Amino acid sequence: MARLPHLYVALSGHGFGHLAQVAPVLNELHRRGRPLRLTLQTLIPAEVLRGRIAADFTVVAGGADFGMLMVDALTVRVAESLTAYRDFHRDWAVRLAWQEAQLQAAAPDLLLADVPYLSLAAAARLRIPALALCSLHWADILRGYGADEPDLEALCAPMLAAYNSAVAFLQPTPSMPMPDLCNARPIGPIAALGESRRAQIDQRLGLRGDETLVLVGLGGVSLRPRLETWPVLPGVRWLVPPDWAAPRADLLSWAALEGLSMPDLIRSCDVLFTKPGYGAFTEAVCNGTPVLYVERPDWPETPWLCEWLTDHGDGVCIERAALEQGALAEPLRALLAQPPRPALAPTGIAEAADWLERLLG
Repeated sequence: MARLPHLYVALSGHGFGHLAQVAPVLNELHRRGRPLRLTLQTLIPAEVLRGRIAADFTVVAGGADFGMLMVDALTVRVAESLTAYRDFHRDWAVRLAWQEAQLQAAAPDLLLADVPYLSLAAAARLRIPALALCSLHWADILRGYGADEPDLEALCAPMLAAYNSAVAFLQPTPSMPMPDLCNARPIGPIAALGESRRAQIDQRLGLRGDETLVLVGLGGVSLRPRLETWPVLPGVRWLVPPDWAAPRADLLSWAALEGLSMPDLIRSCDVLFTKPGYGAFTEAVCNGTPVLYVERPDWPETPWLCEWLTDHGDGVCIERAALEQGALAEPLRALLAQPPRPALAPTGIAEAADWLERLLG
């Protein structure tokens, strides 16, 4: 039997936005019937991975990066993150040896990184071809918080060397500029497309069908607003994560919607309520869903995400205080009054899949 090409994916576990970029590309390879052996190295739980990735895969448990340490989905622990990066680089040789051992054991034909630089550095040392894919990289994110740190460039140097060692660094639209990369290759947006299941949702949740249904998804890092203090908005129902105890009739858990994917929910609801993040914004725009989002002014990627949403979708920003107080009636009214825009095609999926097919031979 012929040996299957082996793709090894190093996937950041900093939220679910990295999975939202990689999964549609892997699913496109699967749709094309590409015979492939697939390994994922990540800290993202296997059940979450299987909810997004259609192909069979093996999981290697272990993180090659941590992104930034978070208080919650909106608040970065800046000082602790800088300390963590210094510790990470102080033990660089040990960490690199560990990652090399994982890759040597797997013996892949190609590494895809979104976007752990340790994995890219190990692949370069082992002469394994590598492709990076992400709307950001951690050196630029770190610079956004540590510009005044005297050792910033020393921290960033091995990160940038690793990113530049890849055959290409694919930048799905919208991406940060990444001026320090010599191998950047812009591609179109990446987003999973869902199916409208609104009638099924209304039936399961006992809704009339004329309510405004708002899907609340603030990302893979926990943040639960004080829902109990929110005012009741007539005609508005909030669809919230299962682990949020929903104490009122207008707060509905999506636990009752088993079998529907997150892209299905985004496409089926009237509004996505979220924070600036690649997966949330692109999946909303590419599924034609308006976005109500909480400000995230310190996150370095935010300006490019918000500019793109303004150019291609419908969005309204609220302050953090409005989230805490539930002062959402007027922002919702303004959002729903915007003329709806047509859904955008996620053309970056096929472009990234083409890159992988060429490199896998």
